[in-house]
Amino acid sequence: MTVVASFRHYLKNHSKKWLALKALSYLLLILCALVVLIPSLWAVATSFKFETDVLDANVTLFPHRVTWENYQHILNNRNVPILLWFWNSLKIAVTHVVLYLLFTSLAAFAFSRLRFRGRETLFWISMSSMMIPSVINMIPNYIIIDGLGLVDNMFAMVLPGLGGVFGVFMLRQFMRGVPMAYDEAAKIDGASEFRIYFDIVLPMCVPVLVTLAIFSFQGSWNDYVWPLIVTNSAETRTLTAGLATFSGSYAHQYGKQMAGAVLSALPILLIFILGQKYFIKGISLGGLKE
Repeated sequence: MTVVASFRHYLKNHSKKWLALKALSYLLLILCALVVLIPSLWAVATSFKFETDVLDANVTLFPHRVTWENYQHILNNRNVPILLWFWNSLKIAVTHVVLYLLFTSLAAFAFSRLRFRGRETLFWISMSSMMIPSVINMIPNYIIIDGLGLVDNMFAMVLPGLGGVFGVFMLRQFMRGVPMAYDEAAKIDGASEFRIYFDIVLPMCVPVLVTLAIFSFQGSWNDYVWPLIVTNSAETRTLTAGLATFSGSYAHQYGKQMAGAVLSALPILLIFILGQKYFIKGISLGGLKE
């Protein structure tokens, strides 16, 4: 019997101590949840407050008076095309997710299922690139994007992020746990390598693919510095880059700023809620297969 099992056995034999410890653990979890949730709740509540209530010396979490004026203002302001920025961010994020999953899954399939000379060396060289801070690549990336004539273009914000190898690592670890017997049986039936990848291996990787989709969507949606660098016009800005100019125009109008922040957070929240089951499963499986 392990130390942990012995400890649990002792606690179960002392039910009062077990219940007290369980209650204490729940209390700590609730406190941690409050620490995380209170800033978000404050932002949402502030977005529904009148500006005079926001600046009131008596700070309250929930508004005494509820107003939709902040949302109506930013959605109807022609000088702040927040709906256009929202649409630009959505297009860029979805395009990035689709291409990222395609490229990373193909690379992971090659590193996990195919046999070729230098496979492991090439894989670990690729993994070593994760130690390079992304800010170092900004100038080379801009030179490449400018040379391709993609400045102030949607693909300037899509292409640089497709070289990330974190997804390759997660998918490779998971694919290595899929028995090679599936590949051998498919080859006997005349299936090509691409058919094995698309019809056999890829459907088994759905939990990890959903997890990577959430990560890549969040990263693309929340990207702030790079869109500011490669966009020049308001029509091509993403939501995060647009909100930077928006916050400058409304420096002391916190209700309107919080309304913009809440709108920018809604897609991430929705994506996580819809993919939560696969996200948790993918996190637990993606890094453990070897």
